[in-house]
Amino acid sequence: MQSDEIWQRAEIESPCIKICVIEPKSRLCTGCLRSIDEIGRWSQMSRDARQSVMDDLENRRPLLTQRRGGRAARLARD
Repeated sequence: MQSDEIWQRAEIESPCIKICVIEPKSRLCTGCLRSIDEIGRWSQMSRDARQSVMDDLENRRPLLTQRRGGRAARLARD
């Protein structure tokens, strides 16, 4: 048995992509689409609860409101 196998766990990985910005209106992370509560509880959630969140993530994308425009919007105003 390799020593790495000892540390492997049969858990659902976090969907975090290290773009951690909470969108104020939906209160979802724009990177992983989880709620603040889900992010905070992730390590304590059961496998079934994590899978339920993972299964629903793409359905949440439309809940994010449109961005303010960033650089393109500033250039259009000038």
